[in-house]
Amino acid sequence: MRKDSPVSALVLAAGASTRMGTTKQLLPFGGRVLLQHVLDTVRGSEVREVILVLGYSAEKIKQQLDLNGIKVVINENYDEGMGSSLKVGLATVESHAGAAIVMLADLPFVHSKTLDALIAARSRTDTQIVIPTYRGFRGNPVLLDRSVFAEAMAVRGDIGCRAIFGRHLSGIVTLPVEDVGILLDIDQRSDYEQLQSVDREKTFQQRPDLEGKGSGAIDPVRPELVIVGRESVVVALARLAHMLGFTVTIVDPLLTIAEVPDVDRLLHVLDFSLLPANSDRQVVVASRGACDEEAIRQALMFHSAFVGLVANKKRGEEVLRALGIKGVERDELARVRVPAGLEIGAKTPEEIALSILAEIVTERRKRLAARDHATAGISPNRR
Repeated sequence: MRKDSPVSALVLAAGASTRMGTTKQLLPFGGRVLLQHVLDTVRGSEVREVILVLGYSAEKIKQQLDLNGIKVVINENYDEGMGSSLKVGLATVESHAGAAIVMLADLPFVHSKTLDALIAARSRTDTQIVIPTYRGFRGNPVLLDRSVFAEAMAVRGDIGCRAIFGRHLSGIVTLPVEDVGILLDIDQRSDYEQLQSVDREKTFQQRPDLEGKGSGAIDPVRPELVIVGRESVVVALARLAHMLGFTVTIVDPLLTIAEVPDVDRLLHVLDFSLLPANSDRQVVVASRGACDEEAIRQALMFHSAFVGLVANKKRGEEVLRALGIKGVERDELARVRVPAGLEIGAKTPEEIALSILAEIVTERRKRLAARDHATAGISPNRR
């Protein structure tokens, strides 16, 4: 279908908001309910058609919304996850639409111009999927070309559009935008309370790309651990590494030093060139798909001593395949530990962190021993 064909938008709002503990779509937010913010954003963009997918408490939600110009469809199987809403929504898209933007109901800070930028990116590239990024981190909404609708409609569970990305690695375009709203979803009560209490745009835009704790210089001789992401395993890994004397850097656009007291530095943009040189740098990527490929590419490019990915085997294979398509050599890809960590049957974030750090320590000690033997002119195998 022509790249200048109309684009529809799906707003997925069928879930029961179990983690919030109340009907999230109707939370008061800036004089309107949360879902109304999202609908107004979409209506303010260049999309031709807006489809709202409701499910849980559908009638109650409809009564509190301005639905002028919006097509409402009901997902009776909303308890089966986001995939069921994708199926219902995409099946409703008008026949002459060439693509659809999939918008989540808990993203009230996204700008209308970001949706317009997704549409423009599709019109000028031969792509099937357009994903916005902020400071190197992928966010939502995403644009799907009609050519992938059938696959998206077959998705099951709560993983959403990301389930099909691995089958279209060469058909994905990432689009940098100056819109932190693509990362600011309201998933839990704490998110709701925090994001209402700050000038979000000013708060995030004024942060330096790289910030450190205190005024003291960091010892460049210390081993360094760079962790990409903000999940529980990241915090646990930072704590353990700090105890073992590593310089700890977390890469994330949203975290603050106060939230992660065991770090020495925060890098708020995915750009390893901003870090001081360190030949004893270990990198662990735990971004849950937000920037896996790019983070690993940079870790390899800057000759990190250890590179590990926190992911299951299937996801790890997708990431390595994507990097291969982008030109990363096989011998470099062979250096990536995936899944990162020694096999100890780890389940909790703390146990996973322990397994990863155990692998890092093991590999680092091997390197140091090899270096010491080489310096002494002795093979490490001849003792």
